[in-house]
Amino acid sequence: MTVQQDLQKAVAAAQSALGTYATFAESTQDQSAKQMFKDMTGDMYKHVAMLNSRIGYVTENNGLNQKDQA
Repeated sequence: MTVQQDLQKAVAAAQSALGTYATFAESTQDQSAKQMFKDMTGDMYKHVAMLNSRIGYVTENNGLNQKDQA
């Protein structure tokens, strides 16, 4: 498995967690828990963005994607 594939799997897992946390935030009546899950949702948005940024970097800087400049 390549680094890029590993990162894509991590993005999928983070997006799944994000959805789960958002659902929890909406379904609970406990205001403390609601805020906790909203905070966790926000954190996961950041994680997804960071992972996607890393995928972009790896894609751009992968030697297999670059053409010889000879």
